Amino acid sequence: MTRSAHRTLRMAGAGTAALLALSACSSSDDSSSASDSSADASEKLSGTVTVFAAASLKESFTTLGKDFEKAHPGTKVTFSFGGSDSLAAGITGGAPTDVFAAASAKTMAIVTDAGDATGTPATFVRNQLEIATLPGNPDRINSLEDLTGPGLKVVLCDRTVPCGAAAQKALDAGKLKLTPVSYEQDVKSALTKVELKEADAAVVYKTDVKAAGDKVEGVEFPESASAVNDYPIALLKDAPNPAAAKEFIAYVRSAEGQKVLTAAGFLKP
Repeated sequence: MTRSAHRTLRMAGAGTAALLALSACSSSDDSSSASDSSADASEKLSGTVTVFAAASLKESFTTLGKDFEKAHPGTKVTFSFGGSDSLAAGITGGAPTDVFAAASAKTMAIVTDAGDATGTPATFVRNQLEIATLPGNPDRINSLEDLTGPGLKVVLCDRTVPCGAAAQKALDAGKLKLTPVSYEQDVKSALTKVELKEADAAVVYKTDVKAAGDKVEGVEFPESASAVNDYPIALLKDAPNPAAAKEFIAYVRSAEGQKVLTAAGFLKP
């Protein structure tokens, strides 16, 4: 082979090596760019996430909101807690909201039937009823039937809200009739009546009894198994901050979020 041919081969080899190096560099840059883009996407979450949530979620969602803000600096999670039916009415009435977490599929249906949710709502927890009595249970309430006794001041949630509908299911399961001294618009209001000693007992959720600590005493009853509520969560169609809202829903459903919820007494979906 001539000296010229050797030189030509060496130049071709060098060119190939340069191309390979350039390709590798480009690939590395692309990978780095994709990684940076992913990181940027996470960092770009900002602004307020407005969440309408059932009253029974107050303690656990407040914790989740603070945790979410820490994980995504620049975000702010604000909550409106109340009866699921009232919250649903607010959403269908045009209240600017990103996320709806309801205490029953029935109240979530108010929003989905109106076409105000995006995608299919996901059940993220379940909740079961319990009787809340005065500390020490002075009236010796040991069953749902005991609430029907004379002289007891018992409070129920209104039947239009999930805790009230569930209480009625439990009463029907036990073939019991109960006339409360008042019907409350959400579960926290029912519980407060007992905490303030304005009522002897209330049918609320286990999570609410747990959150109240030593302010009340809880009494389990078998009929509650017939009235366990599924809690669905959904992104709303006209969410002002959909990107952050999706991430908040994902966090609620994550292992970390579920840990907070089960610690509060909620059941896994």
